[in-house]
Amino acid sequence: MDKYAIIYKYFIETDHNCAESTLLAANEIYGLGLSDEDVKLVSGFGAGMGCEGVCGALCGAMAALSKMKVEGRAHATPGFGPLCAGLVKKFEEATGNVGVNCAQLKPIYRKDDGLRCIKTVELAIQALDEYLQEI
Repeated sequence: MDKYAIIYKYFIETDHNCAESTLLAANEIYGLGLSDEDVKLVSGFGAGMGCEGVCGALCGAMAALSKMKVEGRAHATPGFGPLCAGLVKKFEEATGNVGVNCAQLKPIYRKDDGLRCIKTVELAIQALDEYLQEI
C-alpha cells in the first residue's frame, strides 16, 4: 500500500485526527510496533492542541522520530535536541516555510472538500521520510 493510501486510511476512513493519523501512518510504514493505546498519547495534539498551536501532524511525526531514535530517554540520547530541530526544519521546508502552527498552515492546506488537513499529514510523513533518509 502506498503512503498516501495509508494516510487516507487513518485520516479519512477511520477519522483519526492529524497527530494520530501521522503517528499511525508512521507506525505502519516504519514498523514501530505501537499499539492503538500508545497512539492515544498524541491525541491531544490534533488541531494544534485544539487551539491552532503547533501542527498536530508535526507532533505525530516527532513522536515517531522519538520512538525510533530515543535511547532510553531524551536526555540520554546524544544529539537528540538537534535531531528534533532537523525534523522541524524539514517540515517547514515541506510546507513552504509558512510556520509550524496550525493557524499558519490551515489557511493554505485545510480543504473543505471532506479531506480536511490530509495534505499537511502527507507533508509531515514526507518530511519524516526524507529526514530519516538524510540522517
